[in-house]
Amino acid sequence: MNLKHTTAGLALAAGLSALGGAAAAQDCTTKIGAVLPTSVDWGRPIAETAQFAVDQVNAAGGAAGCQIEMVLRDTQVDPKVGVDAAKALVDLEGVKVLLGAVSSGVSMPILTSVTVPAGVMQMSCCSSSTAFTTLAEEGKDNDLWFRTFATTGVQSAMGAKVAQDQGYGSVAVLYKNDDWGQDMARLIAADLEAVGVEVTGTVAINDAQPSYRAEVTEALGGNPDALYLALYPVEGTSVVREWLSLGGTQNMIVANALKSDEFRENVGMQYLGNVLGTDTASPRSESADAFRAAYQERFGSEPNGPGLANSYDATMIALLAMEAAGPDADGAAIAAAVPRVTDPEGTPVPADTAGFEMAKGILAEGGTVLYQGATGNVRFDANGDVSAPAVIWAFTEDGVDEREYLSLDDVDAFIAGLK
Repeated sequence: MNLKHTTAGLALAAGLSALGGAAAAQDCTTKIGAVLPTSVDWGRPIAETAQFAVDQVNAAGGAAGCQIEMVLRDTQVDPKVGVDAAKALVDLEGVKVLLGAVSSGVSMPILTSVTVPAGVMQMSCCSSSTAFTTLAEEGKDNDLWFRTFATTGVQSAMGAKVAQDQGYGSVAVLYKNDDWGQDMARLIAADLEAVGVEVTGTVAINDAQPSYRAEVTEALGGNPDALYLALYPVEGTSVVREWLSLGGTQNMIVANALKSDEFRENVGMQYLGNVLGTDTASPRSESADAFRAAYQERFGSEPNGPGLANSYDATMIALLAMEAAGPDADGAAIAAAVPRVTDPEGTPVPADTAGFEMAKGILAEGGTVLYQGATGNVRFDANGDVSAPAVIWAFTEDGVDEREYLSLDDVDAFIAGLK
């Protein structure tokens, strides 16, 4: 496959920020779609961050000659709901760009049944399943798919590193029974074995069960030193409560989906002292620092939740590509313009209103830009994938605390060692 030739106004109380100057003078609006899980506690900030990027672009005069309206629909982390929401945005709202989804199990059916057939570019902040890489390698995504979040391979490798560093001899794996969870379970089992840690069992967890006692009992049967969890907060809370009530160890390794206030508060810090989590991380760079400062000014808090920096970059890159593609461009043309705004040889532009204004001038003259964003200098490979640094974290009374940062070189070296 060749290199890709290559984000209802937000239904949250804040709405759009006031616009001035060139932005206010425009008399046209272009809609983009967003399918994000706003009904869950960790999903709403992801959507708010995307809207933050849209507001900054509108303050710079919009994209491709018009103000941008982000029409948001809630996926409820449900594939059917997500597909119906995406169809409505494409068929009724006429969007050419779709942001989302978060869960791989929601993003995949949207990609295969909605955006690819309709020729709409899809840019996800957070879907990490390697199934998307396979789809792209087979030429089935029509070069319309991008994501600003690294694949599950990074989190899996970091989970194995945690188990190795903690000296765990054996680990049981509980995973969400969807595309993401199945991918994580397969990868973490292989990576744990690669570092000499026995996998005593891998057990699938389905949504909305009244009890997970049978699944937890099965996982306990191997008497593991630790538990690995690739779950979301709702079922994660129920599973961990069941696990602890049946005498399971408090030694746990969790994927980034459980980096959630909801999970921490519902389980209780008294049971989470031995939990270590993994996540991809923003690089230690000026652009990442600038995003954190801007986020704090806008929202009054640090961007500590999962996917926030990735959501911002996904939205900004999609809007830059719209600007590069020009007015009336279709989804394929917008996707084809992505390399013009993430060009390593292009003029560096910061991730803010001034940077977008700068990019507009350069693109208008036929040049290219290198977007320097919240996750650094984003570069997509032939399959729309990115790599990223990583962080190992622990829960605190107020949120999470970073325990170890691994640069992109560190991550790549550890993964290479697994192979």
